Amino acid sequence: MRLRNREWYEKYAHRLDPDLRVQLSRKKQLDKESISVSYPAIIQFDKEESVEPYALANWCVERGGSVLGEIPLIDSIYGEFSAELLEELVVHHQVEHLYLDRRVYASLDLSAKSTGVRQLHLERNLTGAGTTIAILDTGLYPHPDLMNPIPRIVGFVDLIQGKTDYYDDHGHGTHCAGSAAGNGFSSQGIYVGAAPEAKVVGVKVLDQHGGGKLSTVVRGIEWCVMNQKEYQLDILSLSLGAPAIQSYRNDPLAQASRIAWHNGIMVCTAAGNDGPKPGTISSPGHDPLILTVGAAYHEVATFSSRGPTKDGWMKPDLYAPGADIISLNAPGSELELQFADKCVDEHYLRLSGTSMATPYVAGICALLLEENPNLTPNDLKAILTSTAKEISGELAGNVCAVAAVELAEHYRHFQRNQLPSP
Repeated sequence: MRLRNREWYEKYAHRLDPDLRVQLSRKKQLDKESISVSYPAIIQFDKEESVEPYALANWCVERGGSVLGEIPLIDSIYGEFSAELLEELVVHHQVEHLYLDRRVYASLDLSAKSTGVRQLHLERNLTGAGTTIAILDTGLYPHPDLMNPIPRIVGFVDLIQGKTDYYDDHGHGTHCAGSAAGNGFSSQGIYVGAAPEAKVVGVKVLDQHGGGKLSTVVRGIEWCVMNQKEYQLDILSLSLGAPAIQSYRNDPLAQASRIAWHNGIMVCTAAGNDGPKPGTISSPGHDPLILTVGAAYHEVATFSSRGPTKDGWMKPDLYAPGADIISLNAPGSELELQFADKCVDEHYLRLSGTSMATPYVAGICALLLEENPNLTPNDLKAILTSTAKEISGELAGNVCAVAAVELAEHYRHFQRNQLPSP
């Protein structure tokens, strides 16, 4: 097998992500047992080569591969490939990198007064009006708190089953949407999200069990970038993650998130729920550019993942409430059935995780953009991290919405009065 050839390994192994390398190294044992195995993989093109995706896809199909689609956002195709074909691909002059199309999971572990959000609603009338948040997750149930008195779900795409009607068979995405933008309609204003007048777009990239493929999540981010103008997307909320097994530079999910960021879309992502051990930040939260959110109240939640990342970056960037968060329930969903004891009533469910903290911060970003629409993702991150309340023993602090809005206002005055460029 070529993977055992030292010369080959030294020359080409850098093109294989570590997980795929491990999978292929097991092929010899499978060969002994006469087991035929195909591997889900993402094939990224060499940017210095003139690559025609369809030609490379056909080349793979001719050799027994199953190409499922293209991801132009990160110059890739994805599908199912045999070990032999992957070994041919890794030496192909048009291929830059091969990634295992690993599983991605919702960051779930089985409030407004503490962050100052309610004060902003009441005293400054900031509600996220005029902003749009994309929830990349398990879908969206048309909950009364998102549909009344005026429908605020303005878009929905299903990359799992291809349905067009709003739905959430797992419930995680609906709960996250409520943390970001629920308006408390079903609770007479008791259970309100951070931005109760923000619009919401649902991007279903995770299945009924809260899991999905890496390629599907990347396609979801790509859909947001491609449809940014149509839906006026301002913020992506990613309460999901995959193991960060290598540098963010060689991670398709981080690459896609970074492209969204550079296109002017704020990206908030969950740190993960593998704490308290160090070095447990999940992908794409290990990317130093995007905003990575952990869970804390007065102190960091035990389950919240910690840094540093594999590249040595200290993460997360910010903490927010993520324990025992009451938000929207999707009737008949897997979460409702699994956590019946966590149901407050038919409309609301109590959950914990960095998944709950992340959309709340996304909602606070909507408040900042309502206060100052000219803020860039870099501005938003700088404002949120610099105004956070100190947590003893931690480099990152707890989000403080009031202080963040005050600084956003100063940003606006600075932007108005800055001198023209020479």
